[in-house]
Amino acid sequence: MAKTVVIVGALDTKGKEFAYVKDLIEKDGLQTLVVDFGVMGSPEFAPDVPRSEVARLGGGDLSVLSNGQHKDEAMKVMAAGLRAVVSQLYADGKLDGILGMGGSGGTSIATTAMRALPVGVPKVMVSTVGGGDVSAYTGSKDITFIPSIVDVAGLNSISRVIFANGAGAIAGMVRLEKPEAAGEKPLVTASMFGNTTQCVDRARKVVEDAGYEVLVFHATGTGGKTMESLVTDGYAVAMLDITTTELADEVCGGVFSAGPERGTAAPRKGIPTVLVPGCVDMANFGGIDTVPEKYKGRKLYEWNPNVTLLRTNVEENRKMGEMLAAAANAAQGPVAVILPLKGVSMLDSQGNQFWDPEADGACYDAIRKNLRPDIELIESDANVNDPEFADLCAHTLLSLLQK
Repeated sequence: MAKTVVIVGALDTKGKEFAYVKDLIEKDGLQTLVVDFGVMGSPEFAPDVPRSEVARLGGGDLSVLSNGQHKDEAMKVMAAGLRAVVSQLYADGKLDGILGMGGSGGTSIATTAMRALPVGVPKVMVSTVGGGDVSAYTGSKDITFIPSIVDVAGLNSISRVIFANGAGAIAGMVRLEKPEAAGEKPLVTASMFGNTTQCVDRARKVVEDAGYEVLVFHATGTGGKTMESLVTDGYAVAMLDITTTELADEVCGGVFSAGPERGTAAPRKGIPTVLVPGCVDMANFGGIDTVPEKYKGRKLYEWNPNVTLLRTNVEENRKMGEMLAAAANAAQGPVAVILPLKGVSMLDSQGNQFWDPEADGACYDAIRKNLRPDIELIESDANVNDPEFADLCAHTLLSLLQK
């Protein structure tokens, strides 16, 4: 049976364009299933899932939305409805890939639905915003953006080529037979930064030698969000969260924040989790000229011409300790918190630029004070990058997995 590409878009304003890509995909031997989320004029052709169904599932009344007076409400309703439609199609085995085309509004609605699909499901978005920063649209999912170059408004010598490329991209992704993984192992996620590389590399090897595959994510905001998204979606059996530095960026307004909930995904999921205040000594900014004025008198370190690190102070560390304790306290399964008493990063070691036992101590004290008494708290007289600390983290996680 032929695989199915789900095509999503507004068939009132862009019906001819969608009919064009639908025809190309079907000529390539695939089935299509079209979902209409337009709300104004009549659709150019009859979709498989009408806009009325999308609106109903989004909790709205199409007759109200179609008067054009509540565009913001229409966007929210149709995005929620499309997400529900697409999720159900995937659950029913009727979606092997998804294609959307549109401007900023259509892109917002279509990618809301795409983000509901697991990583690995082919997702292509032909969009007027495709050449810019699309992180708000992709979130932590693998959506392939193709810049539309011209507006998605009619067929012309440029748009025909771009739309055909979009159709070819999704068709190729869907038709390609993915190779089966040989001897697939259970996945463990881990967080790393340049300043914890030694620790994570060593701990990863110990865990991999025990029969697991370790996926390492760079703690750059997007990395943490992606890692936690995979955990929430059920891909991982455990989390080795050694580098929780993104909390420093959340507290200090740095460029690598992953949000205030960072660190909570694995405990809430109930999978074995090791939490470490790794690299919470540093918040990240761009070049030295981008550091906010209020931090100019603080201890700064130019990691490279494009990254300036701010040494976090006592009060900021106290806040991060409270956040880490709260993350651990959300645990529905086994979790352990491990403290490296001789420094949380390579720079935060005796004699180095960010060595500050008082600031570190404020973080540790906040964890000790706020952590649930039934959660294991381990204190190690080592720096985070010492071999014995890496081994402790790895063996603690393996012990939690055995439990």
